[in-house]
Amino acid sequence: MDITEYIKLVFTDYTLRTITLGTAILGAVTGMLGSFAVLRKQSLLGDAISHAALPGIAIAFLITGAKDSNTLLIGALISGLIGTFWIRGIVTKTHLKSDTALGLILSLFFGFGMLLLTFIQKQPNANQAGLDKYLFGQAATLVESDVWLMAIVTGLCLIVMLTFWKEFKILLFDADYTQTLGFNTKFIDILITTFIVLAIVLGLQTVGVVLMSAMLLAPAAAARQWTNSLSVMVFLAALFGAFSGVFGTAISASQNNLSTGPVIVLVAGVFVMFSFIFSPSRGLLFKQIRFIKNRRDLELHKTLAFMHHIAETHEDISHPHAIKLLNNFQGYTRSTLQKLVDKDYVQLNGNMWSLTKTGFETAANLYTKQSTEDE
Repeated sequence: MDITEYIKLVFTDYTLRTITLGTAILGAVTGMLGSFAVLRKQSLLGDAISHAALPGIAIAFLITGAKDSNTLLIGALISGLIGTFWIRGIVTKTHLKSDTALGLILSLFFGFGMLLLTFIQKQPNANQAGLDKYLFGQAATLVESDVWLMAIVTGLCLIVMLTFWKEFKILLFDADYTQTLGFNTKFIDILITTFIVLAIVLGLQTVGVVLMSAMLLAPAAAARQWTNSLSVMVFLAALFGAFSGVFGTAISASQNNLSTGPVIVLVAGVFVMFSFIFSPSRGLLFKQIRFIKNRRDLELHKTLAFMHHIAETHEDISHPHAIKLLNNFQGYTRSTLQKLVDKDYVQLNGNMWSLTKTGFETAANLYTKQSTEDE
């Protein structure tokens, strides 16, 4: 299937259109909320919440005996919120760190959820088949009502984010200062966490318990490489998340035997790798370029400073002894000397060189700056 055929199918095929819209909305909302989790250094929170939701799905099925998506997601939401507040309680009431609490709740809830799923599978009831889709996700099961639910949650998320933007921003960077200003930090923290739980629960059907944390963190981690502005980061994370959903769905639909959820996560991983390498401010490529440039500038300054020293200590800088000193200098190379000539710091005629007025002043400033730093 080529790209043209796929685009036509998106507008004509109900199933493909529903899945594409659903994954795009899911990627956008998880990207937005994931920005707050990343900046609050709670990267494991998404993993813990998604795993904590599993017992809620199993218990909701045991109580109702039906695989209604809305009922199962309500159970997942309640279980996820309980797990989240237990994490908060462990951190505040004990001496354990947040990473320990997250790992503990993740393991306990996921173990309990797997135990319940095993129990359900052994029951003489044909309805239990298909619950494992919440482990690894099954985007093909999305229907129009699921997409509308995601859209409503995304809209609510945007309204709350815009309403409490100032409070969220202050709390992210200085919680103590937020409290001194009279804001209810506990309420704001619970509000952010609740929406993160809600977004994760919505994504369980599409991506699954195991991979949901990647949808929360990958777009935000990619966006963080491109900006220092919170608003820009949230926008970019939503954009990366939405494109991950669309591209992942397109790749999965155009190939046989490719699950949509894992492909979406892999596409999000590509965005992360691209950002880590090519972002102008933090990318590995540009860091290496800046390192090489700084090293060359240092070599240039060392050569210029040494020339200045020769000019200061030798009356005849064209004397063979002075030239020999320069030729033996570690920082002296033809390319470096040519750069000095290009910058009009040095005049070079054969083996005879001399500092220009600009070069002498620049070298003198280097000595002055070095002396000031040493003091």
